[in-house]
Amino acid sequence: MSSTWPTIRRVRLLFSLLCLIMAMTMFISTPATTTAQSYQKAVWIPVDNTIERGLESFLRRAFADAEKLQADLVILHINTPGGEVGAAENIGQLIRQSPLHTIAYIDNQAFSAGTYIALNANEIVMTPGSTIGAATPIDMAGNAADIKFISGWSEQMKAAAKLNNRNPDVARAMVEIDNEFPGLKPKGTVLSLDAHRAKELGYADQVVAGKDQLLAHLGVSSDTLEVIEPTGGELVARWVTSPVIMSLLLVIGLVGIVVELFAPGFGVAGTISLVSFGLYFFGHYLAGFANWLHIGLFVIGILLMILEIFLPGGIVGAIGFISIVTGLVMAAYDTKQGLASLGVAALVTAIVAFLLIKRYGVKGLFNRFILGDAQHNEEGYVAPKDQRDLLGKTGIALTALRPAGVVKVDGNRVDAVSVGGFIAAGTTVTVVQVEGTRVVVAEQEQKE
Repeated sequence: MSSTWPTIRRVRLLFSLLCLIMAMTMFISTPATTTAQSYQKAVWIPVDNTIERGLESFLRRAFADAEKLQADLVILHINTPGGEVGAAENIGQLIRQSPLHTIAYIDNQAFSAGTYIALNANEIVMTPGSTIGAATPIDMAGNAADIKFISGWSEQMKAAAKLNNRNPDVARAMVEIDNEFPGLKPKGTVLSLDAHRAKELGYADQVVAGKDQLLAHLGVSSDTLEVIEPTGGELVARWVTSPVIMSLLLVIGLVGIVVELFAPGFGVAGTISLVSFGLYFFGHYLAGFANWLHIGLFVIGILLMILEIFLPGGIVGAIGFISIVTGLVMAAYDTKQGLASLGVAALVTAIVAFLLIKRYGVKGLFNRFILGDAQHNEEGYVAPKDQRDLLGKTGIALTALRPAGVVKVDGNRVDAVSVGGFIAAGTTVTVVQVEGTRVVVAEQEQKE
């Protein structure tokens, strides 16, 4: 019995040591689990307002800067009502192809195109009161897009949901109005989720109280967090590349030209027109869609249109018009959108031109370029339409004729041309031919 107790004690001691070693192993391994969510370098990138091509351009630059900073975590702060599907598709591809771990942080709303961007991220984190969903695409008039487009967009949403093993039917329910999804939504509506419902359905990986709790959850210090903001030029590019603003700038530019043609001198309308076209090209240039070729085509087109004033015939003007249209459309991020915006602008400009012509008449336009034949007596000398009575009469050259100039016949000033060669001022001349308003004179021969 006495020999058995030491053995039992040894077993207990060994068992206690084994438990202690296991506990220490678990204790040591716990920080490893925590540091699995710790990152060496994190960057914060805002994704706000409407989704458009300018935002796409900014995010490409931001992700490139994040890699240069050797970041291993990107936090996309998403707050958007949605926007252009094409831009969202490209942004989603950018996120998928990035080697950086990406978190979509939603503290307000991520609707439509914003939902698609969030689904492409590795994780989605939301705050109480925030929402995600309502991703049915709409047209410019605010109506739901056609069935074919909705079907294609639904498939893309499903594919994005599957990236991180999310239920694809939830993504479909966010897009498809005409289908019923039991337990999610009835027919005739689209699905939107608040933060807690999104977490239940696997569309939010975490719900946090705010930014501080998010950073604590990720093991990121706010002092080391790098914020990448859009530059002033990128903000202008985002504004200009919005389809609505893009069309508006073209309308203002074209209408400004038409108004300037009816106004005497170069004034406010011409200045506003130049500023509008300048913003259009500047924004698209910064966004990476326009280049100097497009700007050059536009400028050459304007110069050719001006040249048409002095070289009538229509060919130069037609080439100039084609050059202007080509420059404007090629500078746009999408040819179809460029043509659509230009079409809207041309229609509005045509309406304005019609109203101005109706108000001021055609002469209000053409008198800017052509000297009118009609004059009023109270405004000075009126050239007679029939000057055949001057034939054979003698006068004196008031100016040198090279060959055109002014002569004085019967006390009246008459525009004339010499029959050939140079006639000096003060020379006596004889009217040798009259054709309508054209008076031809010859130097009078001197008698010996």
